[in-house]
Amino acid sequence: MTARLADIAAQAGVSEATVSRVLNGKPGVAAGTREAVLAALDLLGYERPARLRQRSAGLVGLIIPELENPIFPAFAQVIAQALTRQGYTPVLATQTPGGSTEDELTGMLVERGVAGIIFVSGLHADTTADMERYERLRGHGVPFVLVNGFSPKVRAPFVSPDDRAAMGLAVAHLASLGHRRVGLALGPARFVPVRRKIEGFVRAMANELGVDAAGSAELVQHSLYTLEGGQAAASALLDRGCTAVICASDMMALGAIRAARGRGLTVPRDVSVIGFDDSPLIAFTDPPLTTIRQPVPAMGQAAVRALLEEIGGTPAPHSEFVFLPELVVRGSTTAAPGGVSLAGRTSGGEDRSRG
Repeated sequence: MTARLADIAAQAGVSEATVSRVLNGKPGVAAGTREAVLAALDLLGYERPARLRQRSAGLVGLIIPELENPIFPAFAQVIAQALTRQGYTPVLATQTPGGSTEDELTGMLVERGVAGIIFVSGLHADTTADMERYERLRGHGVPFVLVNGFSPKVRAPFVSPDDRAAMGLAVAHLASLGHRRVGLALGPARFVPVRRKIEGFVRAMANELGVDAAGSAELVQHSLYTLEGGQAAASALLDRGCTAVICASDMMALGAIRAARGRGLTVPRDVSVIGFDDSPLIAFTDPPLTTIRQPVPAMGQAAVRALLEEIGGTPAPHSEFVFLPELVVRGSTTAAPGGVSLAGRTSGGEDRSRG
């Protein structure tokens, strides 16, 4: 035990005596210190003493559309950690092609008696979907919160990034670098975040570059939220003479870079590319990707707070909580070919945020 105490103390950054007090359930230890010791136990692979094992306040379902796009595991991690800190046990339910649908996963969670459900980028974001499914869920007495995608037909708290503002940041950045022909690659038009991005793009193109709505519409290309989808969309936009492409996901942006390279073009010298999400590891691509950062930690924690208020009987307002994104400038954007950069930036590699 002496060796274990020393290991745990070193990991937690506290004294062995403090570790001993926590393990033996003695009073006089600050809550933050106690959490640090328990975290050290977990990280080092030690089993918690029975008296310190957290009893679950209940199960909470988390439904996400997939795991291949790294933004969804990022949301899952933030939400699961926030639930665990509040004593709840998260149950992750993932849709797969040809597998369980959102409705089937919801039914399974309801049957297991979950205290609530958080939906990330679910059918609530699809303007063609039947929103009555959420009223039926409310009829079962199960509170829920919806992330990314708003519908006035659903009585629940929503948590979203400001997609319109995101496009304003992206277009302003590219305009400052001298780009005049800017394209937008995104998913199917039926999704709420897609429509909002288009609205923001059209407004920003008018404000920053004097392009009218008809001209902006010609620079919008719908595809799928995949690497292949981004490649196809970017290829179409390059055919229209775009020197820069804004993508609605980082995966699409990687596809756009592939499309440029397939034509013998260099990113960012010949074509600038901006992604969306700031997914884990995206800063280490070649080149490091300039992207719009979704405030995932803040959004995930807000979703959990809203759900726990619903569970506790003091519901959060049934409205939308909107979070401002950030532009993270890295190496995939630079001055337009033959153009003049108003930002004074002529080469890639910088990493900074603009709110």
